[in-house]
Amino acid sequence: MNNFTFYSPTEFVFGRSTESLVGELCLKHGASRVMIIYGGGSVVRSGLLDRVKSALTAAGIAFTEMGGVQPNPIDTKVREGLEIAREFKPDFLLPVGGGSVIDTAKAMAVGYYYDGDFWDLYEVVDGKKKATGTRALPLGVVLTIPAAGSEGSGNSVITNTTTKVKVGIRYPMILRPKFAVMNPELTMTLPEWQTASGVSDMMAHILERYLSNTPDVQIGDRLAEGMLLAIMENAEKLIADPQNYEARANIMWSATIAHNDTCSIGRVEDWNSHAMEHEISAEYDVTHGAGLAVIFPAFLQYGAKHNPHKIAQLGHRVLGVANSGDEAADAMAGALALKTWFHDKLHMPVTFAQLGIENPNLELLNERLHKLKGDVLKGYMDLDAAATMEIYKLAL
Repeated sequence: MNNFTFYSPTEFVFGRSTESLVGELCLKHGASRVMIIYGGGSVVRSGLLDRVKSALTAAGIAFTEMGGVQPNPIDTKVREGLEIAREFKPDFLLPVGGGSVIDTAKAMAVGYYYDGDFWDLYEVVDGKKKATGTRALPLGVVLTIPAAGSEGSGNSVITNTTTKVKVGIRYPMILRPKFAVMNPELTMTLPEWQTASGVSDMMAHILERYLSNTPDVQIGDRLAEGMLLAIMENAEKLIADPQNYEARANIMWSATIAHNDTCSIGRVEDWNSHAMEHEISAEYDVTHGAGLAVIFPAFLQYGAKHNPHKIAQLGHRVLGVANSGDEAADAMAGALALKTWFHDKLHMPVTFAQLGIENPNLELLNERLHKLKGDVLKGYMDLDAAATMEIYKLAL
């Protein structure tokens, strides 16, 4: 196990009707002028936005708002939010929604104190970020979609609409939310597609950490394996019964733990599957979790031939693959078992065509991937352009 620093200060307020506590939570964390950020009409139609506003009003907190954040959050919306923020001068941000809304708020939080264009903090030049954020507005979260885990992480991913570059930042010391309100009841109206896409996203977050060559990380491995088993069991329950509160609660908490670094302590992580999917969703604007359901099994199939150990272990411990003594064969069986589960149990796409992309421009995706990430993507496997192209082709 490697040396590590783990910092996770978020206060999680979990359970039924917890959104009523937003006002007192904002006061507790020093807020007096709050900017609410949200996405489409669901938080309006459900009455959640009104309940949040009522809670802030009851606490004597001034607020303004910005709606319209879209899935695969974009740079232009961040700039719009920053204009509103600099006029209103909030001392606290309150995203109400899922990962896209939270990531937009985080970009605003760190961009608020930066003198230049916030995109400088995201843009990679010669292998490193063009600028570094050192300060951010504090934020709290009211979560409505369990998937990205952004409610417990210091990460944010934004797409540049001009260049179609989708890239993230990672500032755990300044961008972890002060609190996260998590009411599983708020997720009961999610369509099956959104629930399933969230499940594939959180599973990918665990697998990006699980696929590591760091030795002697048994605690992290067993945590990851147990979470994957629990997620798969509860996801199947939700596909059968979307109103199952206990399954919703387990899935909601799993999404948080999957991405708050609990499973990554003391190990080198991978994240190359995410990088490959980011090119797909940046170019074709597909749902991130659905794109991961296409790419991850292909990545594992390639890995079965080139670094099978952890993939075979995943197959044995999580995916029901019997230990045949042939590690490569068991790894391939594990990769195919995950692909089958995504498709048959979660009803997710597992090929580009099923994702709605009949003729993907793989050359464009691959060229842009390596322009952003370098000639060789380091991680569980070293992937040059030929390797990543093979993975993209396996996803066909």
